[in-house]
Amino acid sequence: MTFQDISALDAIDPLASKKSEFALPSDSIYLDGNSLGALPKTAKIRATEVVELQWGQDLIKSWNTHQWIDLPLKVGEKIAPLIGAASGQVICCDSISVNLFKLLCSALTLQTGRSVVLSQKDNFPTDLYMVQGLAELLGQQHCELNVFAGECIEDALNNDVAVLLLTQVNFRTGYLHDMQKMTELAHQHGILVIWDLAHSAGALPIELDKCEVDFAVGCGYKYLNGGPGAPAFVYVAARHQVAVKQPLSGWMGHANPFQFLPEYEAAAGMQRFLCGTPPILSMSVLDASLEVFNGVDMQVVRDKSCKLAQLWMTLIAQADLTNELTLISPLCDDERGSQVAYTHPSAFAICQALIARNIICDFRAPDVLRVGFTPLYTSYTDIWHAVENLQDIVQKESYRDAKYNQFSKVT
Repeated sequence: MTFQDISALDAIDPLASKKSEFALPSDSIYLDGNSLGALPKTAKIRATEVVELQWGQDLIKSWNTHQWIDLPLKVGEKIAPLIGAASGQVICCDSISVNLFKLLCSALTLQTGRSVVLSQKDNFPTDLYMVQGLAELLGQQHCELNVFAGECIEDALNNDVAVLLLTQVNFRTGYLHDMQKMTELAHQHGILVIWDLAHSAGALPIELDKCEVDFAVGCGYKYLNGGPGAPAFVYVAARHQVAVKQPLSGWMGHANPFQFLPEYEAAAGMQRFLCGTPPILSMSVLDASLEVFNGVDMQVVRDKSCKLAQLWMTLIAQADLTNELTLISPLCDDERGSQVAYTHPSAFAICQALIARNIICDFRAPDVLRVGFTPLYTSYTDIWHAVENLQDIVQKESYRDAKYNQFSKVT
C-alpha cells in the first residue's frame, strides 16, 4: 500500500470529523487510548466551568443548582446505550476494583451453596486481586478463586461454580471473548456472570441486555475519554436489582441519605450501588466527555477499528517486521478488540523510542508492545507514519540506546 492509498481512506472516513472534537497535540500520534483516552474539548470546557463557576461561585448550592447529586445516575444513563443496556441498569461510581468487590459479594450472596469464582489466568490483575482479597476476608468456604487458561474456561464451567468473571477484551493480547456464547454456557450451569468492559466500552458494540448478562463493570478513562482516574460504572440487570445486597453500605446508597437515619436502608434500583460522596470534578468531566459519542453508531466505530488494525498488520508485514515482532493478537477481527500487541525482548525500549518521536503507544510486562486504535481520533495516515517510524527504530536498533532502557514508576 502507498501513502496515497491510505490518504484516500481518510478522505472517505465517516468518523474523520470527530478528531476535531479532541484537544490532541498537533505533533503527536496517539495510539494509547486503550490506556488513557485523549482530552475532548467539551471536557476541557466543563472542567473550567465546574471549578470556576459551580464550585468557585455557587459553592455548596451546586448540589441542587447544578444537580451534582444526580450525576452518578445521569452519567450512567449516558453510558447505558454504549453498552447495550436499557435505562435504569447503569450507574457511575467508584473504580473498577471497588465495583468488582460490590458485584462479587452481591453475586455470591445470590448463589447459596456455591463459592467458586472462575476466571482467566491472564485476566487483568486487579480482577484477580479483588477475588483473592475477598477469599481472604470470607474464607475459602465462602469464596474460592479458580483460574484457567482462556482456552480452558469452557471446560471448567460446572455446577460448582458460583460466578464467572471475565474481561471481554484481554488487556495484553486484545483477544475478544464471545460474550453471548460464554454467558449462555455459564447460565446452563446456573452460574452468574460478571463482565469487565474496561477495554471494550466505547470501542465496540456491546449488547449486555441481549446477551442476558448478569453484571458488568467498566472504567471511564480509556475509550470513554473521561480523564485520568475517571470514575467507573456498574451494570446490574434489572432482574437482579431487588435481590442483590451490595456490602459497601455507604450513605449515598441509602434510600434517604439526607434524613441521616442510624439504620441502613438500601435505595431502590441502581442507586443502592453508590457508597460515598461522588467525585464531582472527575464525574462532571466524564459527563461532558461522553458528548463526543452523540450521533455516533458504535458499529461504524467498530468497522473503522478493524480497518485500522488490519492496516497496521499489513504495513508491519510490508515493512518486513514480522520476523522481529511476534504478533500475539488474533488475526481475525471477530476475535480481537481495538488493539494489536507484539512481543519482543526489548519491547519496553522500543516503546520508549517511539514515545521519544511523539508516537505514543504502551508497554505491558514482561515483553509486550501494545498499540491501541481509537477510531474517533486515530486516522489511517497516523498508522502509516507510526509504522514508518517503528520500522526505522527496529531495523537500526536505535532502541538499544541507554536512554530508552530507563524504567519509570509507570510503564
